Amino acid sequence: MSSTAAAVAVLIPAPRPSADGDAVSVLPSLYVPEASQWLSTSSGRIASDGYSWMQAVHWVAGSGLYKPRRHRSHGPRSFGPTTVRVAQELAQLFPCRPGIEYLVRRTGLSERSVEYHLGMLREAGLLAWIVKGSRVSGGPLASEFARMIPVEFDAALGIRTVQRDEGAPAYTRAVSGIAEAGRELMAQLAKKASRKVRKPRSKPSAKAPARDARKGAEQGVVTAVSDEVRCTPMQVGTSTLSTAGTTSLPPESKLASGLSDSPTPKKSKAKAGGRRKLNVVGRRFQLARELIQELDWLRGCSVPRIAWVARNVADAGWTVTDVRGWLHFRGEAAKVRRGSGLLAVLLAGAETVLDTPEKRADAVEQWRGAQEAARRHRIQQVRARTERYDGDWHAPTSRAVRSEVEAAFAQVREAANGGRHQDQDDVADDQALEAELSQQELAQLRADAWGQLMAGETDLVMTAVNAMGRPAAERIYGAELVQRAHQIASGSRSSLMTYGRR
Repeated sequence: MSSTAAAVAVLIPAPRPSADGDAVSVLPSLYVPEASQWLSTSSGRIASDGYSWMQAVHWVAGSGLYKPRRHRSHGPRSFGPTTVRVAQELAQLFPCRPGIEYLVRRTGLSERSVEYHLGMLREAGLLAWIVKGSRVSGGPLASEFARMIPVEFDAALGIRTVQRDEGAPAYTRAVSGIAEAGRELMAQLAKKASRKVRKPRSKPSAKAPARDARKGAEQGVVTAVSDEVRCTPMQVGTSTLSTAGTTSLPPESKLASGLSDSPTPKKSKAKAGGRRKLNVVGRRFQLARELIQELDWLRGCSVPRIAWVARNVADAGWTVTDVRGWLHFRGEAAKVRRGSGLLAVLLAGAETVLDTPEKRADAVEQWRGAQEAARRHRIQQVRARTERYDGDWHAPTSRAVRSEVEAAFAQVREAANGGRHQDQDDVADDQALEAELSQQELAQLRADAWGQLMAGETDLVMTAVNAMGRPAAERIYGAELVQRAHQIASGSRSSLMTYGRR
């Protein structure tokens, strides 16, 4: 195992007795088949946030329970730091609808590698499909995932869950406690989830010039010469030098107080967290990239142009969430012709109106409240539509159709009572029904049936066929209309035919 993988690995503790009677178990393997990689069929539970989900990701990465090469002969060989980097990008998305191009741009991986690691996260039980994207016209373009925590994670750490709503699905269960034996491991996972796994730097070539080696030494890069001898700029004494170049010791005037015996170089004060601190221009470009990713009507805009448009709010310390809150407060246009121009108009004077963090936080809360209200409104609309289509049946408004339906119900009642005239008087009843309908009503009835047939609906004709039989329906609607309605009704049950509007 490499040093990078060792930093990610978390070992599963051995089972030991707990104070509350719970014990942590060691699991043999971890694999979710393709049929169980959907949210409706998943055995795991939805992660409450990205932070808790990253704890489960680091646990899977270090446990060794999931090995990709057990189930396929190609792709990555292990669940390693690269998969954790892809998971870090997914943990920041809400909702989790990552595009392949977006992950390629963020991680620097190839398109095939991103697809491999997404498949590994699904097979490990960490992701579940909500909607599977496709390139078919009219279908969803991007896949939407649910961040899941597998049941093996709860069993290994002794996490107890409870289903608060009995009518809710099993994947909505919440955490109610944890065993004593799993608290220490959970603390280690919390530390790993708070740190970010970054792309490893490429190793310097042995043919690099000496000035590159000296530059790396001045920046605190430690070059391994052998298992026992290391060359560092703070080392004192005689040591074997690297073949990549000579390393000069710092002058005595730059030493703090005497010679330091520690082989670890001091961190540069110009760097924070191992990364170079962004200046004013860097913050502008960072905010511009985040705005282009968050706002759909800014897709395709130039990053430098958006950085120039948002320069005032970026200099004032605004984040992309603050900008979203201000845009909700300011109002957005329904039709956008030029995204950068619209953004310049909407952000005019924003830093003077919301000049304090409290005001920006209040605007963000209002924006999130509006999003939640819109989500509830959509749910109510779906429920109302479902109740309207799945509720009680209402009688038709047309008098001719209503008389036909009443006759059909009468035949059903007679059949339930023993079929008094089911076999003898079918022809007489049909003739009587035809006699009751005038030529004008019959023509209107056929016109209504033809109009519904042109819209792809065959309920009127097929109800008459099922209630009175096909010969009687042909005498009312005509043989051609009944034949076409029968063909459309038969084709609607086939998966090879689709009806709708273009």
